[in-house]
Amino acid sequence: MKRINKILPWMMFMMMGICSLGMVSSVQGETVERVAEGVYIGSVYVGGMTEEEARRAIESRIAEVDKAQFTLSVDEKEVKVSGAELGIHLSDTDVVQEAVNVGKTGNMIQRYKDKKDLEHGNKTIPLELSIDRTTVHGLLEEKAEELNQEAVNNGLIREGKEFRIVDGANGIEVDVDESVVALEKYVSEEWDGEDAVIELAASIVKPMGTKEELEKIEDLLGGFSTNYKDSGKNRCDNIALATQKIDGTVLYPGEEFSVAAVIGPLTAGNGYALAGAYENGQTVEAYGGGVCQVSTTLYNAVILAELEITERSNHSMTVNYVDLSKDAAIAGDYKDLKFVNNQDVPVYIEGKIEGKNVSFNIYGEEKRPKNRVVNYESEIVSQQDPGIQFVGSGEPAGYIGVTQGKRIGYTARLWKIVTVDGVEESREIFNKSTYRAIPKVVKVGTASEDPHISATLGAAIATGDEATIYAAAAPYTASANAILNPTPPPVPSPEEQAIVGSE
Repeated sequence: MKRINKILPWMMFMMMGICSLGMVSSVQGETVERVAEGVYIGSVYVGGMTEEEARRAIESRIAEVDKAQFTLSVDEKEVKVSGAELGIHLSDTDVVQEAVNVGKTGNMIQRYKDKKDLEHGNKTIPLELSIDRTTVHGLLEEKAEELNQEAVNNGLIREGKEFRIVDGANGIEVDVDESVVALEKYVSEEWDGEDAVIELAASIVKPMGTKEELEKIEDLLGGFSTNYKDSGKNRCDNIALATQKIDGTVLYPGEEFSVAAVIGPLTAGNGYALAGAYENGQTVEAYGGGVCQVSTTLYNAVILAELEITERSNHSMTVNYVDLSKDAAIAGDYKDLKFVNNQDVPVYIEGKIEGKNVSFNIYGEEKRPKNRVVNYESEIVSQQDPGIQFVGSGEPAGYIGVTQGKRIGYTARLWKIVTVDGVEESREIFNKSTYRAIPKVVKVGTASEDPHISATLGAAIATGDEATIYAAAAPYTASANAILNPTPPPVPSPEEQAIVGSE
């Protein structure tokens, strides 16, 4: 009994102290509970606040966190992101309630300990933050394109008849998974809430092509040339530029080559000039006109080397520099020439301009038997003569002028023929092509002060018969020409008459 009496005063003193921690104020008869003085949540002082006030204070702090700027760097490259983009949030959503409960919950000993802690200094409840891993993973995958540094593969330069190896350079690639872990650890354990610079996890990407591999490139696997002697200066310049962009390419095993990607975009800004090109069955002026002769020449070299063609399109109309079905058009984003190096060693693409001849040679390691020969033969399957289309025009009665030349339409196919020791071993259809038929368009003038003449010419045009139309126009042709051409026009040169087009 005496022992109990000694403990009671101590317990009463302790309870009185604990009760003094339970800060309570009365507002219009209602009891409002407040956080004990001296309590912090992270760096935010919440002592004396109600639960709602403390919650708003923490929300305000999180809003500041959203605006914080993180500089993510890899080697010498960097991007900036905000705390909001990282999805930074509270790991412990009960932190405010924990602050309210200081000195009010737990057993008697715990509450007494809280009191003593506050008497000797402040009590800080950690403000634990974290990132949204899914959000950050997606963000880093997107930003990696800006941060990655592509490796420069070891290459070759052909000097005369010899190759010289050109050293490449290492690349750097962001390790997204490891970087997410590092960011999460930094934000939750080290970050002080201020703007920060973080080095992301990354790995070295070695360049492709060893000396041993590149030294194997010495044999001509396939070569082809075409001539463009009738082309104007702009078309010649376009062909030279596109050839230059392809020349020197080293294509490694399994890699795909896209002509459009390498030579494009076909714009003035990329160095191309206006020249003849095909568009909707017409020959028009377009930037890069003529580059299809480059892709066509390369196509023929590639199929002789027997690399794998993954995409090829014929022109909408025939071209005059290769046989039918041996062409390969480039147009917008819907026609491209693509092929894959299906060899087990790299190949080298050489492009050359000599006079007005464009040539491509594919070099590699020849593993095909010497007695095996590959050839390609074009075959016309069918053709369509579109005829002549006569249209009335506002020129003087009797005028006749050709506004569009005729193009025969064709269906063709290309045969791949393999011979061994001069004996045909195989013959297979390699591709099929369809070329649009375009009619010759002739304008016939019908304008006259005499309505009878106009009616007569209109009726003749309606028949569509060439002889009838020319007979009806003949009496008025001389006077029409005199009106339209007071002096005879100069005779066009063969080059000016030539129709040279590309897709």
